[in-house]
Amino acid sequence: MKYFCRLACLFLFFISVSHVSCAQYTHQDTLRGSVGTGRDWWNVLHYDLLVDVDIPNKSISGKNTVLFEVTKTGKPGLLQLDMQRPMEITSIEDPQQKYKQLVFRREGNVYWIEFGDMAFTAKQQYSLIVHYKGTPRAAVNPPWDGGWIWTKDEKGRPWITVACQGLGASVWYPCKDYQGDEPDRGATLSITVPDELTAVGNGVFKEKKSMNGRTTWRWEVKNPINNYTIVPYIGYYTNFGETFDGEKGKLECSYWVLDYNIEKARKQFVQVAPMMRCFEQWFGPYPFYEDSYKLVETPHLGMEHQSAVAYGNRYKNGYLGMDRSGSKWGLDWDYIIVHESGHEWFANNITTNDIADMWVHEGFTTYSEVLFVECKNGVAAGDAYCQGLRRNIENDKPIIGPYGVNKEGSSDMYDKGANMIHTIRQLISDDNKFKAILRGLNSRFYHQTINTNDVEKYISKEAGKDLQKVFDQYLRTVNIPQLEYELKGNILSYRWTNCIKGFNMPVRVLIGDTPRWIEPTESWQKQTLGPKEKDATFAADKNFYITVKKAG
Repeated sequence: MKYFCRLACLFLFFISVSHVSCAQYTHQDTLRGSVGTGRDWWNVLHYDLLVDVDIPNKSISGKNTVLFEVTKTGKPGLLQLDMQRPMEITSIEDPQQKYKQLVFRREGNVYWIEFGDMAFTAKQQYSLIVHYKGTPRAAVNPPWDGGWIWTKDEKGRPWITVACQGLGASVWYPCKDYQGDEPDRGATLSITVPDELTAVGNGVFKEKKSMNGRTTWRWEVKNPINNYTIVPYIGYYTNFGETFDGEKGKLECSYWVLDYNIEKARKQFVQVAPMMRCFEQWFGPYPFYEDSYKLVETPHLGMEHQSAVAYGNRYKNGYLGMDRSGSKWGLDWDYIIVHESGHEWFANNITTNDIADMWVHEGFTTYSEVLFVECKNGVAAGDAYCQGLRRNIENDKPIIGPYGVNKEGSSDMYDKGANMIHTIRQLISDDNKFKAILRGLNSRFYHQTINTNDVEKYISKEAGKDLQKVFDQYLRTVNIPQLEYELKGNILSYRWTNCIKGFNMPVRVLIGDTPRWIEPTESWQKQTLGPKEKDATFAADKNFYITVKKAG
């Protein structure tokens, strides 16, 4: 075991620049965060999920019919299905009737389903009906420390939902709880609640059926969907809607809010259409026209639940009335509507296989805020908003986390990620090309799960510039590159410090009032300026996320 532990530690060291120790992670973390022998031979095609909610006892029961495709010919032996304690799988049916009841056993938050000597053929489709029940973990501080949220509205009536990003969907239903395997053909969600309540789910409403004082609401998603974004919303909801004329045609937008908040919602949600126009302009068509777009009021702040965005910003502009950037430009729009909807492109359309790469979700989505400010108030306002976000950056650890153990990197993935993207925009120095790259990301990786390297290589290729050192500097270290300079007479000297080896990012500077590009390296370089620039002032363009130091 000691030998194995040393090997595991070496493995974690080499796959991540984060300094991690073997003791930080357990076998359960590896089972959850990586693709092992119980996951690598099957691909999820569809979830047909039913949940019956017992509100007085804060418990649930139901079943999930998991349709999957075999990816390897052979005898896999075991299939890994995830179901977190204290929830439990009670039985597993085999609709193919090769087994009436499949044998399964529990190991922590994982169930191993035994297929024995049963052989599968690649491309074969198979389904399991998995029955489950229990009292799911209650959220402590949703959405950050999540689980089921059992609360009451202002009138003392039940108001219930789930937030489980990071924690995982297996906190409440059995699934392949790995971000890199979405159900390719979508999912259905049937929610059974007392007749007086409304239950909202992802996608398009299909039907409701009532029996013995309880009603089942059925919703359907046709597109691939992240496990953690499949959620029920239960409360005294009412709804209204509109049709958005978008790039792919008519997009149905519906808004589900507590009955007493409908007038507030009608006023606040007028922001959706201009936001959607802005995002389609920059990112391409909304990725889920077939599944509609929804905002659903929640007792927590918000979450990017696909086609059913959780909204809890209390009908205020800003972030609960505040401007995260301190620039004033974040006060005339609703942060949660904009940020969480931006995730429909980055997180839901393009999804990372491992949450270690979640900067792709959060960095680009935070940058969607910058672009919305720009759409609304102009380029200078967008620049100021982005620069203002730097005040939130801690540089405590790298943005990219350790792989294979279901662990995120630094929360700097939001604001530092956005500022890295803004810096790259300056390097591209052509907004038409930059826009084409953002739109291209969403078309090239449409409805796909990817790794950070896919995004990094795509941007470099389309930009026609090798940006690898830029990505390595900002994503894999905590050091902000420092431009050191000296200006004596008409001789300008400059170099990069506090940077990785080989860092050579060009930067735009102002000498006096004249902008010019320089190409620093780690070694001092000199440049002779014109006679009129002798002893001029020197400054770096503020749109580059760097620090500047005068030598001496």
